[in-house]
Amino acid sequence: MYIRTTKRKNKDGSVTEYVQLAHNVWDPKAGCAKARVLYSFGRTDDLDVEAIRRLVKSASRFLEPGEACSIQAGGPEEVRVISTKPVGGAWVLDSLWKELGIDKALGVALSSRGFTTQVERAIFAMVADRALAPSSKLAMEEWVERDVVIPGLPSCQVQQLYRAMDFLLECSDEIQKAVFISCAHLLNLEVDLIYFDATSTYFEVDDEDAEDDPKSAIRRRGHSKDHRDDLPQIVIGLAVTREGIPIRCWCWPGNSADMSVIQEVKNDLVGWKLGRVISVVDRGFASEENLRYLQRAGGHYIAGEPLRRGISKVEEALSRQGRYSKVKDNLEVKEIIVGDGEARTRYILVRNPEEAKQDKERRDKVISELREKLSSIKKAPKSEHTKAICALISSPKYGRYLKDTKKGLPKIDNEKIREEEKLDGKYLVRTSDDTLSVED
Repeated sequence: MYIRTTKRKNKDGSVTEYVQLAHNVWDPKAGCAKARVLYSFGRTDDLDVEAIRRLVKSASRFLEPGEACSIQAGGPEEVRVISTKPVGGAWVLDSLWKELGIDKALGVALSSRGFTTQVERAIFAMVADRALAPSSKLAMEEWVERDVVIPGLPSCQVQQLYRAMDFLLECSDEIQKAVFISCAHLLNLEVDLIYFDATSTYFEVDDEDAEDDPKSAIRRRGHSKDHRDDLPQIVIGLAVTREGIPIRCWCWPGNSADMSVIQEVKNDLVGWKLGRVISVVDRGFASEENLRYLQRAGGHYIAGEPLRRGISKVEEALSRQGRYSKVKDNLEVKEIIVGDGEARTRYILVRNPEEAKQDKERRDKVISELREKLSSIKKAPKSEHTKAICALISSPKYGRYLKDTKKGLPKIDNEKIREEEKLDGKYLVRTSDDTLSVED
C-alpha cells in the first residue's frame, strides 16, 4: 500500500489533484499490476490532514521507535538512531545555575587565570552528577560521555575535574560571596537574621592527614556527631538566612571544637557588608567570649542556653514564676529578665507541651528498664555483680538516674527524676537584642 496523487483535467482547463490510498493488485488478464484505490482522502486543496495524521499514527504503532523516526516520506536518506541520552534533568539544573548567577561568578573568578579547559562546565557537571546520579569523579567520565547531555560539555576527563576542584578551593571566598549577592538580588533577600550551625562527616580511611601542610591537613579525629570517633572527619559549618537560603559554608579540621569557630564566622561575614544582623547559634557555640564577639560592630545574638549546667543566671531564669504566652499550637513562651545594668540578661523560656509529653514517656521507659536491670543485678552471681553495677553506673542512658546508697549500692535517684520533670519540653533562649518581640 502507498499514498498516491492523481490529476484530472476539468472542462474549463483547470487541473484538480486528488490524494488516494492505493494498493497494487496483479491483473492476470492484463499481465501486469494495476492500482486499486482503497480510500480517497479528497482533493489536495481541500485535504483532511487530520485523517492522514491519524492513519500515520495508527500505522507507526507497529514499528520500532528507531524505524518510525528513520522513515522520511520522499527523503533521499534514512535517519539512523545511533544513541539516546536524557537531557531534561541537566537542562533544568543548567537553567537554575544561570538564573542564580553561578556561571557568571565562576566566569569572573576564572577571567584572571589561564585555563584552557572548560572549568565552569566541569564544575556544573559535578553538581549535576551529584543531583542526578551520584558517583565518583572517575565514573563521571563515562556518565558525561554516554549517559547524559551536559550543555556545552560533550566529554570530560577525571584530571579536568580535579583541577576544577582545586580552583574552587582557591577561590571559594569570592565565589560564595558573588553567588550569594546574585541570589540576594534575585530573591530580594533581607538579611537581618543569620542562622549558623555545624556538623561533622567522617571518611572511611584509617589514618589522619599528614601534617606537612596545616591548611590541607583537615581530616582529623574528633568528637563525631555520627558516633564514629574511630575515623578521621571534617567539621562543616553553614550560615543561612531566616528563609533558609544559604549564605556561606565553611570547612574545618575534624578536631575543631564548636566554640572555636564562631569568631572566624563573624570575621568572614563582616566584609560582606550585610548590615546590622542578629546571629542565631545553638547551645554548643554559646560561650561568653563568643557571645561578646558577636556583639561587635553593632551585632546581636540569639543563643540557645544549656539547661543542665550550674550557671546561676540560668538557674534563676528557670526558677522564675510567670505565665506562658501561646505563640501557636504546641509553642508557649515566657520572657525572663535576670540582673540589672551591664549584668542584665534577657532570656526567653520556650515550652512545647507535646514535646514535654514525649520527654516524660521516654524517661518513664528508661526508668522502667532501669528497675528491671537493678532487680536482675540483685539476682546475679557475685562474680558478675560488680561488673554489672559498674556498667550500669557508667551508662549515659541509665547512670544519670542513679545514686549510691550508704552501702555503696546503686539505687534510683528520685530527686534527679523530679528535676528532669521540670525541664520536660523546655528550651532556654538568650538574646542581646531588646527590640525583638518575645514571639520573634
